[in-house]
Amino acid sequence: METSLRYGGYSNSLRIHAKEKLSIDSKTYLQVHGELDTKIGAPSYFSAVIRHFYPELSASLGVGAQYDRREKLRYSVRGKKSFPVTTNGLLSFNIKGQCDVDKEFKETKSRAAAEFSWSVFNFQKEQDVRLKLGYEVLEKVPYLQIRENNWTFNTDFNGRWNVRYDL
Repeated sequence: METSLRYGGYSNSLRIHAKEKLSIDSKTYLQVHGELDTKIGAPSYFSAVIRHFYPELSASLGVGAQYDRREKLRYSVRGKKSFPVTTNGLLSFNIKGQCDVDKEFKETKSRAAAEFSWSVFNFQKEQDVRLKLGYEVLEKVPYLQIRENNWTFNTDFNGRWNVRYDL
């Protein structure tokens, strides 16, 4: 099980996040994850997604359901395609999208992004770094992610930010 501590500028609480991937076959797994909000002392998010990978296409597709304390139950479809820029695969161009719909199939919420992802292994001794520079197409907002071993910092040009520490 993967666990992390998360904090963002949009909330005044630390969240404890847990994720588990259960293998269905060599290219498919069930991913479940949830979050406990320490401010309210209760779960604030839960999701279950079946994800299938297409290694020959460098792509993935996921279908599932999620429960959010504010938005209640929603169904989700997401996809991602990666295009290697360098032969070693450390620099890639990714496109990804997601569409969520409420339980009555009336209200939809979509996201789409294009990003460059650059991984630098052994940036310093035993320190790996990944930089992502992307553009959220529907919101028209550039964003940045910096990941260093267990720490991840995300920010966008609207001033939103969050930090995550993987335990």
